[in-house]
Amino acid sequence: MKLRTVALIAVFVGGFWFLTSHLPSHLSDISFLHRGGSDMPLHLTEADAAPAYNTQELNNIAVYKRVLPSVVNITSRQVVINFFYGAVPQEGQGSGFILDAAGHVLTNYHVIEGANRGIQVMLSNKKTYTAKVIGTDRAHDLALLQISAPNLSPVTLANSAELAVGQEVYAIGNPFGLNGTMTRGIISSIRSIKTGDGAPIEDAIQTDAAINPGNSGGPLLNSHGEVIGINTMIASNGAEQSSGIGFAIPINTAKAVLADLTRYGRVKRPSLGIVSYAIGPDLAEQMGLAADSGVLIQRVLPGGAAERAGLRGGNEQAYVGNTPIMLGGDLIVAIDGQQITDPQDISGIMDKHQAGDTISVTILRGRRQITLKLILGEAKTT
Repeated sequence: MKLRTVALIAVFVGGFWFLTSHLPSHLSDISFLHRGGSDMPLHLTEADAAPAYNTQELNNIAVYKRVLPSVVNITSRQVVINFFYGAVPQEGQGSGFILDAAGHVLTNYHVIEGANRGIQVMLSNKKTYTAKVIGTDRAHDLALLQISAPNLSPVTLANSAELAVGQEVYAIGNPFGLNGTMTRGIISSIRSIKTGDGAPIEDAIQTDAAINPGNSGGPLLNSHGEVIGINTMIASNGAEQSSGIGFAIPINTAKAVLADLTRYGRVKRPSLGIVSYAIGPDLAEQMGLAADSGVLIQRVLPGGAAERAGLRGGNEQAYVGNTPIMLGGDLIVAIDGQQITDPQDISGIMDKHQAGDTISVTILRGRRQITLKLILGEAKTT
């Protein structure tokens, strides 16, 4: 009996030794034999060096490094009266960019609108300065601020008159408070749009570069890092985030008003001094006009530029549907040689001028074409 027990123990021990020593590794991987870990060493494949940047990446990096010191984060503070809680402090955020060494900063009007408790401007080095408002242009959604800070890095302004759809662009700003964010895209279209207040923006730059809340007032740049526009709004269908359709105010629009903002604190907007009505081909044919389209002068404003230049308003009332119009006035067909088909064409030309500038206005008076010189007046503010 003892001999049988010894023999069984010997067989068990021998079998265990055989299993652990002679079976292939893929058969011996049994949980009660291996509690964890691996007999195989871990081998990682690592690059010998960082890969070289391609041409596109090099340009992205160069634009970002060059422009980032010029982009600022703007915080506007205000106190509003809540019916239940009384005075409630609120903050708004946006972006802007430095125009010169004197500390002038351009941004959107809606970024600083209602800031009755001050405006703070934070540079890319995280230093913060109190800003004062130099001037505002609500119609173009622009505001000019100024800070007192040393060693500022101004942007370079481009000419936005020769932009092309498909051109590469960059946006740098502070979307959702994420400072120093750059996105890239192309110009998707050049079109006229209206702001949230209904004011027109002529030749607005549409882009698919991601623009989100907080980007407002920041620069839209060309591939050389020059400012071509001021990011101002997105088409979001209520989502309040980028949908690939963003808009920027062309920088030439801002250039046209900066002198007035600096000198007067407001824009002395030029005006023809007329009340007008757009005429299309069908209406022109019914009226027997000598042109297919133009802007019919309904009346000239007393003391305005049109009256001084001898332009004439209508003298006979008629109706287009239920809308009363005045017939018999001059039909404006061109300004400075540019064809005029509706009042928006006139508004676009006014954006390129200042009060006191001289322009040429081509009209049809009956069947006779006349070109007059006109000195632009200042639009009346309400």
